[in-house]
Amino acid sequence: MNCSGSALSNTNYSATTIAGTGAGAGGCIPLPPPHLRHSRRASSSPLFQFQSRFIHPLTSKNCKPLRATTTSTISCSSNIEKAKLLRRILDSPGVHQGPACFDALSANLVQSAGFPLCFTSGFSISASRLGLPDTGYLSYGEMIDQGQLITQSVGIPVIGDADNGYGNAMNVKRTVKGYISAGFAGIILEDQVSPKACGHTQGRKVVSREEAVMRIKAAVDARNESGSDIVIVARTDSRQALSLDEALYRSRAFADAGADVVFIDALASKQEMEAFCQVSPLVPKMANMLEGGGKTPILTPLELEDIGYKIVAYPLSLIGVSIRAMQDSLTAIKGGRIPPPGSMPSFEEIKDILGFNTYYEEEKRYTTSTDQLLSKRDSSGNPFSGIWSRTLRIKITGRDGAEKLDLRIPAGFLDGITNIVPALGGVNLKKLLDNATEETGGKLLDFNDRMGDRIQVFLEKSIAHIDEGDRWKLRIQA
Repeated sequence: MNCSGSALSNTNYSATTIAGTGAGAGGCIPLPPPHLRHSRRASSSPLFQFQSRFIHPLTSKNCKPLRATTTSTISCSSNIEKAKLLRRILDSPGVHQGPACFDALSANLVQSAGFPLCFTSGFSISASRLGLPDTGYLSYGEMIDQGQLITQSVGIPVIGDADNGYGNAMNVKRTVKGYISAGFAGIILEDQVSPKACGHTQGRKVVSREEAVMRIKAAVDARNESGSDIVIVARTDSRQALSLDEALYRSRAFADAGADVVFIDALASKQEMEAFCQVSPLVPKMANMLEGGGKTPILTPLELEDIGYKIVAYPLSLIGVSIRAMQDSLTAIKGGRIPPPGSMPSFEEIKDILGFNTYYEEEKRYTTSTDQLLSKRDSSGNPFSGIWSRTLRIKITGRDGAEKLDLRIPAGFLDGITNIVPALGGVNLKKLLDNATEETGGKLLDFNDRMGDRIQVFLEKSIAHIDEGDRWKLRIQA
């Protein structure tokens, strides 16, 4: 039985669509007219029958997976608000997976992997931003700040964790409006008291039924007052704090108050999940697959769809594997090794993920005459003409005879050398270079600094290539 519901009916809609996002019906998913946008009618429209269960509109064959770029927003179709896009996702067939991110990089990775949406995880943001447990330390302002960095970095809809709204109903209204301004497509609001507790940990307490419902009514009012389409996800923690019956009652009341999606956290069995999906069957349900040992059983997307869920969050996967990978890397470094190649991307891959190559391509549009002169090739075709054709080798040996530095850099980076070796600050290296011969291995300098370290500078033969990793590091140091 599918109880997820949809805001679409069999009405013939106008031509307002998401272009190029499906494999049939002209590759478009219809946008309901405004008067149906928040309706609760179920859909049996044949327009959606062409899609398989897990072919999402944003990742079908007519739309390439989104990638990180230097622009602030990305979308398969321009001028489409993310909240409306999220509503179309909720109205489309199948269950839709959303890993939880905690910063702009993790959000970009979710997008690049082809997921149609992502969540923010208060648990993970508290861990990464503060290094503290998710026990109410994070403030409204910190979540807004982190959320804005995340939403501006991706084009997929982001559903933001807003804890308990950070206060009473009036605070909830401010929180909703703040999340709208920060670019969130959806917001999750829970009924816990302050300070809140992580959903699958001990010590959870909830506010009264009346106050919980008033929070959702305030959220709906804030959305309407803002003229926004943000999706309101109403969460109750009363299953563990009180009882299953209370959690089911609150879910029904939240739906009646205008919530777009309802969510009971920490359901303890598949039977409880099935009972939840029978409540307000036309309102989409959210599942939380807490990895690594939560109270809720981990089910496959197919199983979740069969029960009746519409969206599913994976809150700990990204932060969890990040923690373990960092621990393993630190263990390797402490043991005198570096992480093995298979455990991390190459430097080239890292640059591509972060958008260096895209940046360099866009940078060419703004090249000045000075930049062109510096990059001009000589008549032999060597891109490193003049001073750039020379390589300096800087070697530093400590008083105990141990090697402290042995670095080769192009002579064109003279201005950056003193950032690496401050003792060279008073030396006119350019004059030494002008007077030096091209002989390989020629020694330009050999002296001891005030600390007793021996500093040697050699002039080496012309180079045709410099390691990109060293060039990148020197740009940063300079």
